[in-house]
Amino acid sequence: MHPTGSDLRLLQVFDAVVRHGGFSAAESELNLSQSTISNHMAALEERLGIVLCRRGRRGFQLTEEGRAVHDAATRLNAALYDFSADVGSVQGRISGELRIGTLDAISDDPGNRLHMAIAAFLETARDVKVLIAQEAAQDLQQKVSDGTYHCGIGVDLSPVDGLDHLPLYIETHSLYCGRGHAFFQVADDDLNREEVLDQPFVQRGYWHNAEARQNAFHNVAATVFQIEPQLMLIRSGRYLGFLPDPYAERWCANAQLRRLGLDGMRYTAPFFLITARDKRKSSTVTAFMHAARKAWNIA
Repeated sequence: MHPTGSDLRLLQVFDAVVRHGGFSAAESELNLSQSTISNHMAALEERLGIVLCRRGRRGFQLTEEGRAVHDAATRLNAALYDFSADVGSVQGRISGELRIGTLDAISDDPGNRLHMAIAAFLETARDVKVLIAQEAAQDLQQKVSDGTYHCGIGVDLSPVDGLDHLPLYIETHSLYCGRGHAFFQVADDDLNREEVLDQPFVQRGYWHNAEARQNAFHNVAATVFQIEPQLMLIRSGRYLGFLPDPYAERWCANAQLRRLGLDGMRYTAPFFLITARDKRKSSTVTAFMHAARKAWNIA
């Protein structure tokens, strides 16, 4: 299949439907009626010769083929923006799209200066469309490697070939309990380490080694893959868990969380600007990297 202009439009409709989880939910973004969206989807399925999605009592569902086509369409859309950036560079201007992947729960950290980097970047790149997406820690590096994102702001979780990591800042994590927990009113000096380690603990599913798990809690009772659901479980008063200190600070201030001040119950997470090493960097990406260095005062 060699996509035509009309094919690209159909793929844009398909992408909106997938992102919104159905035809009716995509109406506002596309400014099209449900019947028109349905006709577009039927035309795309006929063009491809496959069924992309199903609608029924269970709601909107992608088929396996639909997921594969959507992944391909996402890569195609990214390539089109990169082409626009390359042409803009030839014309002597910075244009196209800048795609940045970030982790969740980082906006409260004073060490996170992404907003400053974007402000500096847009001083010279006003025509660039900026896309920032929250990504799971275990997926961020791979998605920078495969071109889903031009760069990522995150941790070096596991080795991925072909990536560069520019150190930006250090995030600290401590052990917390919620207001309803039995330890909430217990003074730090009265806490017993073994009793703490026996408490129901919520871990992050992307931790791979003993150092990251911290202190080998005996009762891993819940698993999460992002900070926000971890906070909810800790606030329930039924679990202990590690949280980024800047993120937890506001909850401690209104007495919803408490940091347990046991020795060793703390660790640090270095954050990096992650970029693909082997791929030619467009003028857009180069300009953002320069802005990031400026924001974080990196020579």
